[in-house]
Amino acid sequence: MNGQRRSDIRPGLEVDIVLKQDQRTGKTTRGIVKDILTKSPNHPHGIKVRLQDGQVGRVKAIIGGMPEDRT
Repeated sequence: MNGQRRSDIRPGLEVDIVLKQDQRTGKTTRGIVKDILTKSPNHPHGIKVRLQDGQVGRVKAIIGGMPEDRT
């Protein structure tokens, strides 16, 4: 899953995102999804999310499921 479909993403998932300032380099930041900000069902550059620490970016990779799924 590459983060382009809104239906694949839900709060609590661990994801890699690209922050706005890192778009040129493609550097990713890992975190847990707090909010899904993109309203459309698909986005070619990745669904925009807010992480639990407040950072906002587009999902490039879905790392794992909900924390309770990773036990």
